[in-house]
Amino acid sequence: MASTLAQEQQHPGYATHDVTNQPPPPAPYDASEDTALLEGLRREGAAWAEEDIRRLGRRAGSAEAQEWGEQANRHEPELRTHDRYGHRVDEVEFHPSWHHLMRVAVAEGLAGAPWADERPGAHVARTAGGLVWGHTEAGHGCPTSMTYAAVPVLRRQPELAKVYEPLLTGREYDPELRVPTEKRGLLAGMGMTEKQGGSDVRTNTTTATPTAEPGVYTLRGHKWFTSAPMCDVFLVLAQAPGGLSCFLVPRVLPDGSRNTFRIQRLKDKLGNRSNASCEPEFDGTVAWLVGPEGRGVKTIIEMVNCTRLDCVMSSATLMRKTLVEAGHHVRHRSAFGARLLDQPLMRNVLADLALESEAATTLTLRLAGAADRAVRGTDADGAETAFRRIATAVGKYWVTKRGPAFTAEALECLGGNGYVEESGMPRHYREAPLLSIWEGSGNVNALDVLRALSREPGTADALFAELALAQGADARLDTAVIRLKGLLATGSESAARRLVELMALTLQASLLVRHAPAAMADAFCASRLGGDWGHAFGTLPDGADLDGILGRALPGVTAAR
Repeated sequence: MASTLAQEQQHPGYATHDVTNQPPPPAPYDASEDTALLEGLRREGAAWAEEDIRRLGRRAGSAEAQEWGEQANRHEPELRTHDRYGHRVDEVEFHPSWHHLMRVAVAEGLAGAPWADERPGAHVARTAGGLVWGHTEAGHGCPTSMTYAAVPVLRRQPELAKVYEPLLTGREYDPELRVPTEKRGLLAGMGMTEKQGGSDVRTNTTTATPTAEPGVYTLRGHKWFTSAPMCDVFLVLAQAPGGLSCFLVPRVLPDGSRNTFRIQRLKDKLGNRSNASCEPEFDGTVAWLVGPEGRGVKTIIEMVNCTRLDCVMSSATLMRKTLVEAGHHVRHRSAFGARLLDQPLMRNVLADLALESEAATTLTLRLAGAADRAVRGTDADGAETAFRRIATAVGKYWVTKRGPAFTAEALECLGGNGYVEESGMPRHYREAPLLSIWEGSGNVNALDVLRALSREPGTADALFAELALAQGADARLDTAVIRLKGLLATGSESAARRLVELMALTLQASLLVRHAPAAMADAFCASRLGGDWGHAFGTLPDGADLDGILGRALPGVTAAR
């Protein structure tokens, strides 16, 4: 041992732990340094929020916030069913980092705040905030998303909205489980699926029995996948005498007693580990009817529309986050005598990922703009409402489907470094499939598009009106739109995925043709619509302007010249 030490002292070349050719830590960085995001923010009516988005982006990319995300996933929530004296409490305990993340998210208006903000574009600003704050970690986006989505549902029952909406739209995070009206702010969850039916909620068996008090029921049953059980109130579907209905279930009743909400277990999930998901049991659980009996799905559908938008947003965020990580790595890592960034094939991979990311971000903000105009009632002819209806389902299907493949490719840019937990990339990879499953898997969303087309004819008109805005700008896009009209005429259920995929690609292409530089639009149309593309990322045609694409997507990532 002594002789080895002496050798190393005399011959420094013997040292085995000199660190070379490794990138520095990526944090701090600015998560809002995203041209497509900022342009979309302005275009969709929320330019007034840009300073706040930039500030939040710098905070999201800070070493502190990045560490919060890591810690919240390393120290997972724990279920405590009873207190030390044997009383049933059904509480979930979280690491302090979770609370730090939640406190910022709520304060920055990423939960219910837009519903109380009269400024045009407030819903767009919230989506943009999610696109940057999501760089920290994805799990805590679940309760903020459901809180956001619960508000328009509660408005179906004005007397309930009067009590709960001011607290759901507030900007104070109050994690204590207390009487809702005694708190500074509330979070909302939802309980829809059951083990025998999943997305087929009409097969739910949870029952709702009316009490002597008008509008008040008691529930009995078991939910299969209820996320964020630490929330204050839940929107729940149950079978009332008049059929499947929507109910508001508080965790704590007005008299301060605990409502029956027995958490049987927490789900042991692939990803989304920072966020608790559970199986609650209702047994005499007090609930208030929201909307008319028998109209539960119609009542809660607005919540689904909102959370589906957030699925698109979260997938776009994961894409951007992992693209930033990949770009950082290849900028600082060398192999075979050159930086990875300067090697043509790596540049093709990175540029291809950048195209996918920009298309996802641009579509996300267009959907947010449509939602903002629809919910504000500024959509005089109903065109934006119809566009929102079909385009959100299309975006939910396609962008979330692209997430896992995208994240895997970005991880591969880091090689073995990306395969270890310390890099953070495995956490992102595990998160990616969730967004395609949550709020209806691929088939559910594809079939929902067919349903919208058949039952709401105005949705097809709205989609093609949007595509027509780019007519004549790119021949490949024009040809794809013609092909889409042909597919639409068949209406085949077995071809629903093909139809929705082409809808998504033509919609993304039309947005890029209209709003992105030629380098982005041309490469997207050539690869995604023109057929000049392979079956994996990194197969853009030789004529693609890789420098132009990378210069826009990752300004700090430039090739050697």
